[in-house]
Amino acid sequence: MQPTSTTSIKAQTTSHRIRSIIGGSLGNLVEWYDWYVYSAFTLYFAGAFFPAENPRVQLLNTTGIFAVGFLMRPIGGWVMGTYADKHGRKAALTLSVMMMSIGSFIIAIIPGYKQIGIAAPIMLTLARMVQGLSVGGEYGTSATYLSEMAGRKRRGFYSSFQYVTLIAGQLTALGVLVLLQQVFLTDKQLHAWGWRIPFAVGAVLAISVMYLRRSLQESVVLSDHHQPISTRGTIRELAKHPKAVFTVVGLTLGGTVAFYTFTTYMQKFLVITSGFSKSAATLISALTLVLFMLLQPLFGMLSDKIGRKPMLIAFGICGTIATVPILIALGHTKDFWVAFTLIMAALVITSGYTSINAVVKAELFPSHVRALGVGFPYGLAVSIFGGTAEPLALVFKNNNHQEWFYWYVTLCIFLSLVVYVAMKDTKRHSRIEEEPATPNSTPR
Repeated sequence: MQPTSTTSIKAQTTSHRIRSIIGGSLGNLVEWYDWYVYSAFTLYFAGAFFPAENPRVQLLNTTGIFAVGFLMRPIGGWVMGTYADKHGRKAALTLSVMMMSIGSFIIAIIPGYKQIGIAAPIMLTLARMVQGLSVGGEYGTSATYLSEMAGRKRRGFYSSFQYVTLIAGQLTALGVLVLLQQVFLTDKQLHAWGWRIPFAVGAVLAISVMYLRRSLQESVVLSDHHQPISTRGTIRELAKHPKAVFTVVGLTLGGTVAFYTFTTYMQKFLVITSGFSKSAATLISALTLVLFMLLQPLFGMLSDKIGRKPMLIAFGICGTIATVPILIALGHTKDFWVAFTLIMAALVITSGYTSINAVVKAELFPSHVRALGVGFPYGLAVSIFGGTAEPLALVFKNNNHQEWFYWYVTLCIFLSLVVYVAMKDTKRHSRIEEEPATPNSTPR
């Protein structure tokens, strides 16, 4: 049956687009909750998996496993990106959330070091590797899906919801921690067994989302005469776009280091450097993340007006100038609201990157290698720089050179600034606009 008017087609398309973006975003939230709950509860389960030595060494060992999970992310971006480009975004999104559920379930039931010895940290590492594969595939595929589903005029706004849900996942993990700390469990219970609860919850939620994602419609499906399936999502095809690949790595470098410094690491920084209690540090982190999350659509909307490049350059300049002063001041403050304000200032600056990084990367590649092109080089950059930010900070801290880490973050942001200045504005040079929508990208 043919549509009766152009207006009805537009209305249906807009409604379908919003439903698809909500569905994809909810799955993204659960995926990132499962990923970040590890970092949020590290202070409580570090002693369960390693011998009772220096607590700081236990923390360093556990964050080292966090970094190992990051090393799996480029592999996940490669494998799942190839799968998404060959078989569709929906199939890859469903598979990635299933893998995350498996990883969370394993962590929830692993016996501790006292029960099974060295097997405990080995099993923890394996579970984290599965989660790394999952989240590595999730980022590239969800960034691609949301960018393709969004219309040209509001692509920055709609795609910003990837980081809204990413931050919401991290915030949910912190929220669960706050509830367990303040309402349900004692500190002793959290250290003994309470830390297992959020992993079990994450496993159940991921299974629920897996069924939700099966109802999503594809954003883009390439017909065989346009691009043979054998060449979709291959490294050989991706190698035809070297400039775009290196741009993804370069623009990610500073942003990922800044993001993980001022989000996941801040909870620990406030405890071991500033001297806040664990509960106070958690509350400060949660409050800043709420505002950070709300900023993403506003910055995404702004990029639809002024372009992506000015946003990235603003992040690069402000981050290069302000990072060292913010971290020095944060390390010396004992005041709750001063710490909140300093972290919030850093996150406002970082929003120039986080709100639009997904759409910028998706706009660099044609659709037959888009999920791979977004996920694989991004995974490489995040595993090398983002995943090592926290362990590196702790190494500098243990060797009484914490200020070296401040300058490391600044250098990473500056290097990305060079890339931002040199690259084209993807809003005006988007590869997404080169190909017409397929029948599966609109309601049937």
